[in-house]
Amino acid sequence: MYFSFIIPVYNRPDEIDELLESLSKLDGDAVFEVVVVEDGSTISCEHIIEKYQSKLSIAYFFKPNSGPGDSRNYGMTHAKGDYFIILDSDCIIPEDYLIKVNASLKNDYVDCFGGPDAALASFSTIQKAINFTMTSFLTTGGIRGGSEKMDKFQPRSFNMGLSKVAFEASKGFGNIHPGEDPDLSIRLWNLGFKTKLIKEAFVYHKRRISWDKFQIQVNKFGKARPILNKWYPEYAKITFWFPSLFLIGFVTSALLVLFNWPYFLALYGCYFSLLLVWSFIQNKSLTIAFYSVYAAIIQFYGYGKGFILSYFKLFILNQKPQEAFPELFFKK
Repeated sequence: MYFSFIIPVYNRPDEIDELLESLSKLDGDAVFEVVVVEDGSTISCEHIIEKYQSKLSIAYFFKPNSGPGDSRNYGMTHAKGDYFIILDSDCIIPEDYLIKVNASLKNDYVDCFGGPDAALASFSTIQKAINFTMTSFLTTGGIRGGSEKMDKFQPRSFNMGLSKVAFEASKGFGNIHPGEDPDLSIRLWNLGFKTKLIKEAFVYHKRRISWDKFQIQVNKFGKARPILNKWYPEYAKITFWFPSLFLIGFVTSALLVLFNWPYFLALYGCYFSLLLVWSFIQNKSLTIAFYSVYAAIIQFYGYGKGFILSYFKLFILNQKPQEAFPELFFKK
């Protein structure tokens, strides 16, 4: 099997440097190439690509800005492989990654897989806290891909594999962002393709974002989910409501304190205490533990608020997704 790593990048040459360095150290005998697609960047990474020409089979393309989904499609169209592995530019790849992927596909082939993410010891405290919140089973980690106890797994494009056959049949990613990952997964299922989680094929996801950017990101995630529910109602799940219900419950509990009923709010206190303890056990740092609680609050607030707003506009006001949230759609 010939693998093609597809990497869209926008104004992040330093990230590409770290990613390519890790790809140059991959173990195993699997044959692969690297395809980097510069999505209209004003800060080019071409000089970084030149550093690795002797270490990797690498192709570099520059195109006008049209979003990550379209850039991935562009890369897959120009790739030589028969199986594509899509990565975000802020990832670092473990040396045995391709060995794990190759072994899993030989044992149980699927046309689309996803892998989880993890944090390196060198990551900052904020990066580790956000990683904990985005992957823990105590938050939304199980829903995102930290658990394989799901009837149908929806891979995420920071760490996703897609066969050439499935790409050509599905036409790849749509123009929504975020939300292009589950949208593609559902269209693949409807075409008869299977997906799975390769739990051992994790990547180190650096997420170079601030608290403000994290809130904006999860808010967009929340807005995108009702759009997908509108498009594919047969795949809507009650679990997608959990962050919103959590937010509504918290506000209600705070209001009940005014009427001398603090018990529900105390339950939230117990939950956040559990998060604090579990993060401390996992990260061995009290600072990261407190940051993890803060990250969880941002996650539930941002996602829950976005989900409620999107549901109201789409299902109550019956607005079209592109009209309600034009910022979630790239124009090709």
